[in-house]
Amino acid sequence: MRRVQLPPLSLMTLARRQEGLVSAGQCDRAGVGAARRGRLVRDGVLEHPTRGVLDVEPGRDRRYDADHRRRRAAWLGMLALGPGAIAVGACALALHGVEGLPLDIRPEIALPGGSAGRHRADVRVRTFGRFESFRYGDRTIAALVPALVQALPELPRAHAVAVLDSVLQRGLLTDATFEVVRERVRGRRGAAGLAASWHLVDRRAESPLETFARLECVDAGVPPDDLQVEIRSSRGHLLGRGDLGWRLPHGRWLIAEIDGREFHERPDALLRDRSRQNALVSSGRVDILRFTATDLSTRAIVPSTVRTALNRYTERSNLT
Repeated sequence: MRRVQLPPLSLMTLARRQEGLVSAGQCDRAGVGAARRGRLVRDGVLEHPTRGVLDVEPGRDRRYDADHRRRRAAWLGMLALGPGAIAVGACALALHGVEGLPLDIRPEIALPGGSAGRHRADVRVRTFGRFESFRYGDRTIAALVPALVQALPELPRAHAVAVLDSVLQRGLLTDATFEVVRERVRGRRGAAGLAASWHLVDRRAESPLETFARLECVDAGVPPDDLQVEIRSSRGHLLGRGDLGWRLPHGRWLIAEIDGREFHERPDALLRDRSRQNALVSSGRVDILRFTATDLSTRAIVPSTVRTALNRYTERSNLT
């Protein structure tokens, strides 16, 4: 039985910095020539996701790691088009760590000097002219402001708002640079579709799921009265905050909590959430609705549940 020879450690270490990908050129420089790469592909050690790029983790389950998939798309584009390729648009935003992007994005790059390049089926080559960029390891990506300008007009509305919520909430974008982005987007293809969305951006949103839920409620005619609602005890002590809040009679609140898989399902987070929710409910000032990402997969569940609850409280108030 022939022994399978693994790639050298230096190549595997490099791949870890590039979301599990390496280029053919990087393999050559690590001493893994074309013939050896062919054997490794046949043995299932490597895989070709696109021409000139190899995956050193072909068996990895990526279904539940959207951040990795998005960063991987960016690296795929840069490695496929050579050392000069610049990650742009949503790919650059993924490498900036911006939240709110679609679960999967297409590899998207620009070439040095704004030169045109031939499109490939799996990599989109863009011509944006001159824009600010900076070094990302030994590669180059669009700076945050031009990356936003490039990506926003092409993103679905909910994701565009969630991206802007994210960069503002995390302090990656100031109010002044937000206006710069808005001005530079004007006139670009797809910008008209954003015109009615800028006023929906809210730096208080703490996750894309909160943004998606809020927009669903806005569209359904039941917009929340406030975000990150502070609930205090009769002595003024802060008991906790609710993601989305609707005012009820007698100074009470209807709170919608949006539970995201990445945070709320960790055991320590579940314990803190339970303690916080118990404190809120025990105050007698709050009723809580809890939703998950699954509830957001259909646009009706969150707003219809909120509307039903609000109608019930209105009916009770009228009876008293």
